[in-house]
Amino acid sequence: MIRPAEPADYHALRAIQEAALDEYWPELLELGVDGPPICLVVETDRPLGYALVVGGDDVAYVAELAVTPAEQGQGYGSELLAALLDRLRPAGFETIRLTARADDDRVRSFYETFGFDVVDEVADHYDDDGDAVVLARSL
Repeated sequence: MIRPAEPADYHALRAIQEAALDEYWPELLELGVDGPPICLVVETDRPLGYALVVGGDDVAYVAELAVTPAEQGQGYGSELLAALLDRLRPAGFETIRLTARADDDRVRSFYETFGFDVVDEVADHYDDDGDAVVLARSL
């Protein structure tokens, strides 16, 4: 099931954030569970992942999309991203963007299956000086 995040989800989502992401923003997640950033949760009997999107004008930016490591590869990330795409179109967004590690082929391949293309490269973007790519697609 996909649903909007609620304040009671914060601790479970924070644990997913720490376990699944190399770099993350706890403060943004805290705002996301209260809104206005869009934060969706995928769950069965407990939260398994979330997607956090910040909107600006006609562009939605995926700040974080994370699935607990034990549940990765089972389609939960795809469910989250599909739900985001369905909700962003009617909300008036024209483009969706995100940043990913340039050398993370698995993540890049995941987004490419949803029609994302590399639109920019950012050298030394990450704390460890890793390079990034900006991916985008029209809605």
